[in-house]
Amino acid sequence: MNWYAEHLPLLERARQACAERHCWSPYPEIPGKYPNADQAQADGKQAFEAHLGQDGRSRQFALNQPGQVGWLGEEISPYTQQALGIEYPRCKVDALFDAAEQAIGRWSQASIQERLGALMQVLDVIYKEHLFEITHAVMHTAGQSYNMAYAGSGVNALDRGIEALVHAEQALRSVAPTARWERSFGPSHISLEKTYRLVPRGVAVCFTCASFPTWNAWPSMMASLATGNAVIVKPHPASVLPMAISVRVFRQVLAQAGFDPNLVTLAVDSSAEPLGKILVQHPKTAIVDFIGSVQFGLWVEKNAHPALTFTETAGNNTVVLESADDLDAALRSLATTLCIFSAQMCTSPQNIYIPRQGVRTPQGMVAFQEVGQRLAAAVAALTREPKKAAMILATIQSPQTLALLEQLKQQGQRVGQVLLEPAPYPHPEFPNARTSTPLMLQVSTRERELYAGERFGPVSFVIECNSAQDALAQASADVREFGGLTAFLYSTDENYIDQAEQAYARAGAQLTTNLTGAMPLNFAAAYSDYHVTGLNRAGNASLTNLAFVSSRFCIAPSRRPSRQTA
Repeated sequence: MNWYAEHLPLLERARQACAERHCWSPYPEIPGKYPNADQAQADGKQAFEAHLGQDGRSRQFALNQPGQVGWLGEEISPYTQQALGIEYPRCKVDALFDAAEQAIGRWSQASIQERLGALMQVLDVIYKEHLFEITHAVMHTAGQSYNMAYAGSGVNALDRGIEALVHAEQALRSVAPTARWERSFGPSHISLEKTYRLVPRGVAVCFTCASFPTWNAWPSMMASLATGNAVIVKPHPASVLPMAISVRVFRQVLAQAGFDPNLVTLAVDSSAEPLGKILVQHPKTAIVDFIGSVQFGLWVEKNAHPALTFTETAGNNTVVLESADDLDAALRSLATTLCIFSAQMCTSPQNIYIPRQGVRTPQGMVAFQEVGQRLAAAVAALTREPKKAAMILATIQSPQTLALLEQLKQQGQRVGQVLLEPAPYPHPEFPNARTSTPLMLQVSTRERELYAGERFGPVSFVIECNSAQDALAQASADVREFGGLTAFLYSTDENYIDQAEQAYARAGAQLTTNLTGAMPLNFAAAYSDYHVTGLNRAGNASLTNLAFVSSRFCIAPSRRPSRQTA
């Protein structure tokens, strides 16, 4: 088999897209455009349901991994609030590391083409045979809507995987394998043959989060594997199934290619007995990819040494409303983005900074209070009808998020004003779904402690600032101090826009200015958008650039006198 040659045309198009940063994807953007869509979707749903436990009895998800000592699973669907009834192999940590380390040998010695071909085949198998199965798995663990699970956790995550392979190949091929070096030292002429071996760092541990398990995991896994390493996947205990399916595909394809399937294994744990710190500090851990909470992410960055860390935690994502040609269009776009997947995305905006005197428009100044009320009305209009709410809000992944909303509402009532109260909405397909409409609070900068840092879930803060300059200064300062991935600006003043671009560049957040219309403000495009800058506490790594892959391998040189040829 020559999978590299088979997938080379697609890989070449991906190289071009990464170089030019234009819009491209080999995959259909909506489920209905998938080849033979009706049958594929039906098959995917059936495959998902086959994993579920029946009649109160759990079903075991076999992976044939080393060191298995039992079974473990605690997933609960946010749509049904019933246990999935799936158990996964619980394995001894040392056995997983030993097997992974042993598997690296032959894999690291394979050619770049062999490794890339096998990994492109993994993505192809996921797309052709498991995409809708994973779509349902993401729905019933992460709580995303069907369309988002297909697009964001399906095809866009596949795009990010290909993107990582493009940069991995670029990094690997930038090193010449051999060289002939000649120089004179006085009367002597020295000729050396030099060899540059690419050596993987070792075993990578890839953490995945509860709300978006595949989007960061697939590119992280590809970056480590393409550079010759092995990967132990540590899923969040609430969202194991999407990664279990993924790991099974990796193992099957690698075995089919003649490699040790233990290059990729799954390390499951429970919320009561977490494995995270054990995995991070294991002496054989060489790389850690982490996405999750700020608190644990900071711990990983401080305690993983000597392992390399690639982190994405959370964003104190900000909006500055200074002026607008069409304020209603700006507020509609902002409202949509505040609602998408109930703001359970690392790129969701949270803090909206507005000058006390209001927002300038061609019709005159719109008062601060009115801007907040109009934004709240725009959000309410999106969530009023259950069918529409189900499509945009989906579900709340964790019960802890509902508790946070109640806590913040009570605090907001004491120190500010509640513009929107959260409430469950009736999901038209799943009557027991865990749902909530958004909470919106109006506060001043005196209540900074309330909105500082990410408040995960459908909550936003409309913040009164002293002036336009103060709004920009407050917003960019919060990003620098607490971290932020994305930022949004509405202004008709070019000088103000220039100031904002410089301020947010220094703070390390991607800035989107004056965007209205159908595109979600926080949409991150593979092959074009760099996700996370690495310049603030929201994370130290970017999807996807050369730095994301280049340090996952090292160069071991050797040299000897040139051998004479006959």
